[in-house]
Amino acid sequence: MDVVLFLIFAFIAVVAAINVVVQTHPIASAVSLIGVMGSLAILYLLLGAEFIAVAQVIVYAGAVMVLFIFVIMLLNAGAEVKRGRSLLVQLLGAPLLIALLGLLAYFVQRIFPRNVTVHFGGFTGGSAQAIGRALFTTYLLPFEVISLLILIAILGAIVLGRKELD
Repeated sequence: MDVVLFLIFAFIAVVAAINVVVQTHPIASAVSLIGVMGSLAILYLLLGAEFIAVAQVIVYAGAVMVLFIFVIMLLNAGAEVKRGRSLLVQLLGAPLLIALLGLLAYFVQRIFPRNVTVHFGGFTGGSAQAIGRALFTTYLLPFEVISLLILIAILGAIVLGRKELD
């Protein structure tokens, strides 16, 4: 049953990720990104990482996506204008994509060992205590730097949004 659920939610995550790139309107892309984040949370649950799954939903699908939508609305971003594709892109796009996917598959098979398998529910390193200790000891500086970068991004979006109103 775990493998079936994994395949279902992995498929949903991949389709939603493709939809993020294909959509022309930024709000539709952001909603598709919420679908990706929700699917990833379910995949974390299947692995037994409950804390990481809940953090995925609260932090990424909740707070960060609300921030993205606010920034999109502040910037008043409209739908993307489609342009015609060049003949070179039309002829070489699909064969180069297939070649890239083949190379990726080859390197994944060469780099990762074959005898290592994933055991659903076997992850034990995601307790709240272990994550909190690592976050506030080993990763304290990157955590604070990221919080400052997010604050700067919010202020930049507000400044850009105000210039359009004047």
